[in-house]
Amino acid sequence: MGDQLTGPGVPGRGGDELTGPGVPGRGGDELTAPGALLPRSFFDRPALQVAPALLGCVLEHQAPDGLVAVALTEVEAYAGAADPASHAYRGRTGRNAVMFGPPGHSYVYFTYGMHFCVNLVCLPAGTAEAVLLRAGAVVEGVAVARRRRLTSRRPADLARGPALLCQALAVDRAQDGADVCAAGSALRIRARGDEPPREVLTGPRVGVSAGAEVPWRFWIGGDPTVSAYRAHAPSRSGKTETVTASRDRDGTMQP
Repeated sequence: MGDQLTGPGVPGRGGDELTGPGVPGRGGDELTAPGALLPRSFFDRPALQVAPALLGCVLEHQAPDGLVAVALTEVEAYAGAADPASHAYRGRTGRNAVMFGPPGHSYVYFTYGMHFCVNLVCLPAGTAEAVLLRAGAVVEGVAVARRRRLTSRRPADLARGPALLCQALAVDRAQDGADVCAAGSALRIRARGDEPPREVLTGPRVGVSAGAEVPWRFWIGGDPTVSAYRAHAPSRSGKTETVTASRDRDGTMQP
């Protein structure tokens, strides 16, 4: 059960402390026409503001076998150097370099030796905040997505989880650094329709061991495409295990 976002306010940062949400602002997205590409200014603000504003927006990828578009229903915010669950918490590496670049670009990482996850970078270069795209509803290219996701029994399961979302969209490391605000990019994101999500809920992020107490996961209440929540589980040895893309303990964005 999540908490509904109500009342005014912007998430507090409290220096390097992780603090609760409040109601994230929408920045300049009020001026973006429904279905238009999101401008870079949309992402030039904290991930905690961008994350809930992304709900209902449509991520599309034009791949060789066809176009698939997914309306986002679940996301998570990661606050860079202030967030121990972020891949950027311990600084810049070759793998997370895109996070330190300009806003409006995709950061794609490989995890568990088998899955890809996609994030969208926020704030100016050097800040390294990002939003993990956790789930969505396929709104275009359903037949193409089904061919990529043969094990999905229901349409709602095609992109239900960050790894499945990437499979449905055919997103992998080749899309790392893609400019999602550019018309000529194969991976693009468009503004949501006229109607905002009926209910936005917030709660703890999925599977993280550090920063697990903050409610920085946002989702559309009652939507069947939202993934199941699971808390971080210790390893069989009884020690806490942090699973990352390269198992180098530099973050815990989970699939």
